[in-house]
Amino acid sequence: MISNYHTKLLDAFWVTIKLTLYSAFFALILGTVVAAMRVSPTPVARWIGALYVNIIRNTPLTLIIVFCSLGLYQTLGWRLAAEGPNSIAENSFRFAIVGLSIYTAAFVCESLRAGINTVPFGQSEAGRSLGLTFGQNLRIVVLPQAFRAVIAPLGSVFIALTKNTTIASAIGVGEAALLMSEMNENEAAPLSVGAIFALGFVILTLPTGLFFGWLAKRFEVAR
Repeated sequence: MISNYHTKLLDAFWVTIKLTLYSAFFALILGTVVAAMRVSPTPVARWIGALYVNIIRNTPLTLIIVFCSLGLYQTLGWRLAAEGPNSIAENSFRFAIVGLSIYTAAFVCESLRAGINTVPFGQSEAGRSLGLTFGQNLRIVVLPQAFRAVIAPLGSVFIALTKNTTIASAIGVGEAALLMSEMNENEAAPLSVGAIFALGFVILTLPTGLFFGWLAKRFEVAR
């Protein structure tokens, strides 16, 4: 019966939440670095940033996650967890975070670059006239305003990330999609199973959208 899966449901959605939070954190850091490269005065940095975004955005997420697991872990022997009884599951979970972070960072970068372009050019010019380096100008003057301008788009990126965590089931991570597949095989009510998981993702994503919408209004940049 579906009721027998109560504990597994909670555990699976907790894995989904952890995947989302960890991946969002690392994607935000990496995406910010790549966005800085894309607006850098150094041509090589701009070229590398553009190449990263174009390649990652046009590569299926499933391929990236499977490559992290099969290519980095199983073929090259890279490990992100110590040897132990749960090492395979822990490595799969952490490589899923790597794949999700790398993929999502490209979208964070483009959202943030759009925000950087909304900052009046005169403000960065004023920063340079005060003797600020490119990095200082970006960190002190440009990025704080850029983040305020793209709160809502970043919220959409992180909502998409929550839904993209279902791809982690491709490498055996025990999140919601993997449990749904198991339940569909064992239960006689696939519509009920689908409705339960659809409701679960609505519960996860709806508050995120409302929260980022509130933040966007709270920190809206006056022009």
